[in-house]
Amino acid sequence: MDKPVKIYSTPTCPYCLRAKAYLKEKNVSFEDIDVSTNQEAADEMIKISGQMGVPVIVVGDVIMVGFDKNKLEELLAGA
Repeated sequence: MDKPVKIYSTPTCPYCLRAKAYLKEKNVSFEDIDVSTNQEAADEMIKISGQMGVPVIVVGDVIMVGFDKNKLEELLAGA
């Protein structure tokens, strides 16, 4: 998988935890950005997604709001 993966998350978000666990299970390296402690990152997340909720997952240049395992699988596979 050559697309960079970023996940904007918070430590207490259950969907964030599930998304990160899924990525780890699939051995996908990703950048985890904690928006609860980084206002600049939170602003960036809102700008790119139009949403304040987490997780926001970026695979390459595709932005996904929330954790949808099937859609994430498709994005990682390049579909």
